[in-house]
Amino acid sequence: MANDAKNEQPDKPETSRTPEDKPSADSSNSAPLDTFAKWLGGSFKLSSEARAVTTTVAGAAMFAAVRALTRRGKKSSPNKRDEVQPVSEPTAQTESATPVKQSASLADRREALLLGGGQARVDAQHARGKFTARERITRTLDANSFEELGPYIEHRHSTFGLDRQRHPGDGVVTGFGRIDGRRVAIFAQDFTILGGSFSETQAIKVGRLLEAATSGGLPIIALLDSVGARIQEGVWSLAGFGDLFWRNTQASGVVPQISVMLGPCAGGAVYSPGLTDFVIMSRSSSYMFITGPDVIRTVTGEEVDVDTLGGAETHAATSGVAHFVAEAEDEALDLTRRLVGYLPSNNAEDPPRLDIANDEDVAPNTAALDTLMPETSEEAYDVREVIALIADTNTFLEVHKDFAPNAIVGFARLNGNVVGFVANQPSHLAGVLDINASDKIARFIRFSDAFNVPLITLIDCPGFLPGAGQEHQGIIRHGAKIVYAYSEATVPKISIVLRKAYGGAYIVMSSKMIRTDVCLAWPSAEIAVMGAKGAVSILYARQLKAADPASRDAKRTELEEQFQEEFNSPFVAAASGHIDDIIHPRETRDRLIATLEFLKDKQPSTLPKKHGNIPL
Repeated sequence: MANDAKNEQPDKPETSRTPEDKPSADSSNSAPLDTFAKWLGGSFKLSSEARAVTTTVAGAAMFAAVRALTRRGKKSSPNKRDEVQPVSEPTAQTESATPVKQSASLADRREALLLGGGQARVDAQHARGKFTARERITRTLDANSFEELGPYIEHRHSTFGLDRQRHPGDGVVTGFGRIDGRRVAIFAQDFTILGGSFSETQAIKVGRLLEAATSGGLPIIALLDSVGARIQEGVWSLAGFGDLFWRNTQASGVVPQISVMLGPCAGGAVYSPGLTDFVIMSRSSSYMFITGPDVIRTVTGEEVDVDTLGGAETHAATSGVAHFVAEAEDEALDLTRRLVGYLPSNNAEDPPRLDIANDEDVAPNTAALDTLMPETSEEAYDVREVIALIADTNTFLEVHKDFAPNAIVGFARLNGNVVGFVANQPSHLAGVLDINASDKIARFIRFSDAFNVPLITLIDCPGFLPGAGQEHQGIIRHGAKIVYAYSEATVPKISIVLRKAYGGAYIVMSSKMIRTDVCLAWPSAEIAVMGAKGAVSILYARQLKAADPASRDAKRTELEEQFQEEFNSPFVAAASGHIDDIIHPRETRDRLIATLEFLKDKQPSTLPKKHGNIPL
């Protein structure tokens, strides 16, 4: 942890460079990138410059982010290095007024690149318990696999003293590398250079990388640590954001995009991670918000601190912006590598498969499923235990763990093949569907479908959460997202009713009617408009009222048992063709593996259209 930035670098030097000429508005030339053509399976044409798109960034929020990070820097951190007295944050006002004279030697220039904004700023970054941009890339990728693009590009602006604050690379490191031998595109913002502020030149560098990655079919990893837009560049910085957002949108559904938040992200900058597929936040150092605490205090009078407003806990549990939270940077980067292992490189490939010599090596104790379900339907249990006894041992990676805990989603493996699990969670709110759970489930389904991940749905849901609050906030609109996502999905879909499947919740949770390929049920399943207790109270209200009070409870129990047998039994649904088979819980894993093998060459047909209109 105490190693300096130079020692953190791979032994292999960069083998390709773009010209050192500063980018201009009409420049469209790019040096030949033969080294990187091999990553893409051929040549590619780079874009000329960032497109000018009008957007808005709250400048005051950027300064609030800098001040907040300064205060955070005084706190201890899980991966803090040797004690170094924190220094002031890098801003335009504190940079040296004298331009640094650059050596003509390639070796000297490469040496200078490793120090970013200088040794003092690298030391300050370490003192906050944070890695530098190049150290983060090194820890994310396979050893000696990084090939850099555009390390010498500088900005072209001169206002507010920017002509005396030019650094090679301009605060972002971009290039290609490998994770577990698989090709990826990666960029990391360098907080030691002007606070990592997003500039026109950053937009050009990142834009070229995203264009090459999208056309070459490579996952995109963004390591973000920046105060936001470079205010001194004015509209050029804003235009750069617009270009980045456009490229994020074009890459969506084509290649997986992962944003790793390792520092501040404020103002308009937050929309780029918001457009990506997964957001990983470091609890110790990251936060995101549109408008900072100071602006909120001025405009509304509300007092709120940085962590409450946009910290990792807030975005993981309340807003749902963050899909994963890591305790520190090392864990965040390790989690990134693990997540990539479940994802295909692009939408034309299947997820990576692990070869399993013997199923017994990864198979859980499936017999335990027969005794896992509680005796009565009113008792709760943790559906994660069901997933653990179905999937390959220790392969379940839960997504959005802290958000909408009444629903569980995540990736796992079945006999080495990647699958996506969607499940109701009876241990929280009895597994009901509400607004947040609907959004969580629908988003996961759409990602899985976009990238060829088969879906397995475990159902134990009494219905949608009742209440005026849910109705007024749009539970109809949000609940419809689940129906839309399942109906639109063309990957193999298998559902298993574990226990309750009542009313509209039964329909939306991957039922046969919305074209699920195979629908199974356990003997404990209850499939009906509502539970036996509620149905009897409505259907037999007169008989129960007229019954002798002394025998009324016995009469109710008799009617409930009769209703359960005639209407709620899974055999009734199986007899009507809405359930394909009823299986013992211990048979679940084997049936799923066999069914997925049967469905692996599924060729769906869809009606021609530009795109559907999901109820957003």
